[in-house]
Amino acid sequence: METAELQKKSKQELSQLLKEQRAKLQQLRFDLAAGKVKNIKEIRAIRKTIARIYTLAKMQETKSA
Repeated sequence: METAELQKKSKQELSQLLKEQRAKLQQLRFDLAAGKVKNIKEIRAIRKTIARIYTLAKMQETKSA
């Protein structure tokens, strides 16, 4: 997911998206341990998306304060 898309989302939407991405990451890690994952780069992409969400949430928090 691109940063421009994330910037348009509200704090609640970011929170919900964060939960979804973390659950997806957890499932991918389990699948990796079981040998089911073929595209390991997907894990890295999800981790980066989670970092972007945290960054934008913090920016929104400081902007409103």
